[in-house]
Amino acid sequence: MSDKPRYVEIADAIRADIDAGLLLPGDRLPPQRGVAQDLGVDFSTVSRGYAESVRRGDIESFVGRGTYVRAPDAAIGGVGALETPDPRRILEEDPMMNMPPEPEDPALVARMAAGLGHVAANLVPLLRYQSVRGSAADREIAQVWMQANGLKFAPDRFAITPGAHSSIYAILSLLSEPGQSLLCETLTYPGIRSIAAQLGLRLIGVPHDQEGLRPEALERAITEHWPAALYLNPTLQNPTTKTMSESRRREIAEVLKRHDVQLIEDDAYRFVAADAPPPISDHLPDLAWHVAGISKCFGAGLRLAYTTVPQRAEMGRFSQALRSINVMASPLSLALLGRWIEDGTATELQSFVRRAAAERQELAREILCGCFVSGAPEAFNLWVELPRGTSRAEVMGRMANRQIGIMPSDAFTVLGQPSEALRVCLGGPIGLEQLRDDLRALRDAILRKDWLG
Repeated sequence: MSDKPRYVEIADAIRADIDAGLLLPGDRLPPQRGVAQDLGVDFSTVSRGYAESVRRGDIESFVGRGTYVRAPDAAIGGVGALETPDPRRILEEDPMMNMPPEPEDPALVARMAAGLGHVAANLVPLLRYQSVRGSAADREIAQVWMQANGLKFAPDRFAITPGAHSSIYAILSLLSEPGQSLLCETLTYPGIRSIAAQLGLRLIGVPHDQEGLRPEALERAITEHWPAALYLNPTLQNPTTKTMSESRRREIAEVLKRHDVQLIEDDAYRFVAADAPPPISDHLPDLAWHVAGISKCFGAGLRLAYTTVPQRAEMGRFSQALRSINVMASPLSLALLGRWIEDGTATELQSFVRRAAAERQELAREILCGCFVSGAPEAFNLWVELPRGTSRAEVMGRMANRQIGIMPSDAFTVLGQPSEALRVCLGGPIGLEQLRDDLRALRDAILRKDWLG
């Protein structure tokens, strides 16, 4: 009996059987539950053992198909070659960005890392130029993922782009001229403010209520400004975390139809929200651009987005606009994401992000009880409206040396003076214990405890 953990012994046994020729490339391993019964151990122990073997590059798993011994060439250059993190690539994140919680479970991290074996095995062709819309194979994989998440797929109107930001920039470069108006909510994603400034557009904030953008306010704004388009982020809206109701989505669609105004639907959190209503774009096939980002579900390093163009748009013009901005989405990122989707890692990671976000939201609700906080169970952030007499500058000053990411309302405000409010990010690399400490400090800062020493 060795001193090693049981799951490591299982991985070692798999390696020993491969070296002895008892397991050959392509052989299918027995189901994990059967192995657990035979060895008299928990299923989770066997699962971790298989995951460790995947991490080493010895085997690979496919949802619905089973687990198989990998071919030798598939393991060459695999993730086992890099066993320690490069310190130069640690702690370079921006905590003020809205990031998903990061996985810490070794088995899940191993599954994610195993996808790099597929990237390594196809490295040379992945370094070539590819279609600006993504390869045919990657679009087929995208179709599987989109349909599994309740989204429609139109092959002739679909492109994989280098992130939502790139898609939105390309779309607006086609739809607008400098000096034109672009409608959005009064509190909106800072990225759209940056893009509008780059393109010389005037952002017009349209009031909203608890259900989302107000249809009558949208109607007035359209007739007054005749905008190039309407930009909306209707699911887990950044920064308020609100999700627009299905009935309100239909009302907004009717207003846009009536005035023939195009919609840019930034569905950045579509793959995070489990029960969001269908996109507004479903009601506007001739007018809506639907942009479903990948990074909010899997991490900002995967700068990818699934973009569907309206029927009236010319795919060739959109492709040319994308090419002039970013040339193409990274084939390396596409290969990794494709592998994750095909072997089930994407689904497992999606489930983790939802669970972790809900856990952090619950923690925030407990600690910030008594503060005016908005937050949805699957959102990565809170929207905190400060009590009278407390300023956002004071709170941010008190929290300056904390790891938790806080951004003032100024970054999101389009119409009127910024309110005394803050976006508080709960995701990213911050651990639960540090998050708990920082939330307690935030509570004290908001309630002005000990401010006078």
